[in-house]
Amino acid sequence: MADIQAVIFDIGNVLIEWQPERFYDRVIGADRRKAMFADIDLHGINDLVDRGHHFRDTIYAAAEENPEWRDEVRMWHDNWSDMATPTIEHSVRLLRALRVAGVPVFALSNFGIQTFEIAEPVYPFLKEFDRRYISGHMQEVKPGHRIYEMVEEDCGIAPARLLFADDRADNIATAAERGWQTHLFTHPQGWADRLVAEGLLTPEAAQ
Repeated sequence: MADIQAVIFDIGNVLIEWQPERFYDRVIGADRRKAMFADIDLHGINDLVDRGHHFRDTIYAAAEENPEWRDEVRMWHDNWSDMATPTIEHSVRLLRALRVAGVPVFALSNFGIQTFEIAEPVYPFLKEFDRRYISGHMQEVKPGHRIYEMVEEDCGIAPARLLFADDRADNIATAAERGWQTHLFTHPQGWADRLVAEGLLTPEAAQ
């Protein structure tokens, strides 16, 4: 019998690819994108959105503060759906297989309030979690300890019985420090193998 009582998925780069650089490389070219990212900390600005700041207001304010890149910065808002794509299909199958197996499945993601509202109708599986811990609503972000503590308080499951998959080592490190079981996500097959090794899925269900 597995010790795990709930499996927790990050969303970006675990269930949905999140590659803004790839989008900008395609639209404005790699050289121009590199110059813009050197001038403006777009990921840092997006962290404000993940903390609950209003998506459009935050990005458009950054665009006005950087008039030489105004149109390109606005794309972060106006073309967000083109950056948060495509679905990582194998991971979605794993999410659904866990639910079929009766394993509680949670989401823990740095995600803005408005961006999550944009994503939900595009990615129906986002409604399939038993519990969703979205940073914009919680006003705390990974890898800070508080958001993990809030998950523990809400679900009531001992940290050692939570298994968390995330693509960022710093997010995994905090979870491990709190006693969670963790998996650094690099590819869905590795995640599938871990779920089988934990006895949560059969090899057939994890395909």
